[in-house]
Amino acid sequence: KINVSHEIPKKTKVIFIKVKKRYHLKKKNIRKVQEELGDFSHLIPPGSSVEIIKSDLPDMILVDNEPLLMFVDETPFPTLNGALKANIKSKYVVVDMGAVKFMAKGADAMSPGITEADPNIKEGDLVVILDENHHKPLAVGRSLISGPEMVENNQGKAVKTIHFIGDEIWNFEI
Repeated sequence: KINVSHEIPKKTKVIFIKVKKRYHLKKKNIRKVQEELGDFSHLIPPGSSVEIIKSDLPDMILVDNEPLLMFVDETPFPTLNGALKANIKSKYVVVDMGAVKFMAKGADAMSPGITEADPNIKEGDLVVILDENHHKPLAVGRSLISGPEMVENNQGKAVKTIHFIGDEIWNFEI
């Protein structure tokens, strides 16, 4: 008797997003975006093709056809795809492994699950949330309190999630 197991394929949800506008950025505008990105400016290397896509999602910046950056309230910041390519030394929040499954579903980061945070984070800053073991990006969010408070507090929300693994921005393809 031969035992054969069959995997049932997971249903993939295909979402079509209507692109309202797509255009290349001029060099002076690229420099402006790089200045605003600070430590993440290396995500736009010299000579790369840089485009803006306007859709129902937050406006995104394509770098060589990859959605590496997005605008959050007119401020450029890395998408998770961009964060995966970045060496994150600032604007980071590290959560324990118990928080990972919740973060992957879009939950906000709670102070009890935060093990480390950039001490320079101020309330209202955009941050990348990383997992404790591998320091891989899980989400992008806006800080509700300062970095030191995130680590010290034993209760309450610390980061409001804006973009997470598995959402429409993560699955966005050109």
